[in-house]
Amino acid sequence: MPRKIRNRTVLFPILRKPAMQLAIVAFIAFIVYLIALAGGDVAGGLPAEIGVEDAYQKIQGGAFMLDVRTQQEWDEYHAPQAELIPLDQLQSRLAELPRDREIVVVCRSGNRSQQGRDILLAAGFDATSMAGGMKDWYARGYPIEGIPVQ
Repeated sequence: MPRKIRNRTVLFPILRKPAMQLAIVAFIAFIVYLIALAGGDVAGGLPAEIGVEDAYQKIQGGAFMLDVRTQQEWDEYHAPQAELIPLDQLQSRLAELPRDREIVVVCRSGNRSQQGRDILLAAGFDATSMAGGMKDWYARGYPIEGIPVQ
């Protein structure tokens, strides 16, 4: 029994030293920072995903609308202010995108836009994806060019 008490006394005095306490606080602060960084809304950036109404407001306010659907989907219908760069071409066409504007990434239903957003974020752009995609955009009556196939 006395051995356990001695072993415990070795650990706890180390934790009582101010330098060790400071190191623990710094480590915890670093972990909190990493968690916040992964959260998607760091340093005042855009949230990871926004709804159609918020996307429309941002686009009306000057945000760049990037459509990452295929050419065939684009030809069927698209938002008049959107620019098309299919998702499979996005990485090689980053130079065509504005770095001084927020970018709202859209697709048909919201899945590919998340992939496009992640590509843009990794390249240093201020980007978000629009939940619901162009299907939701059209269903809510926002402007489009073309007619969706029913």
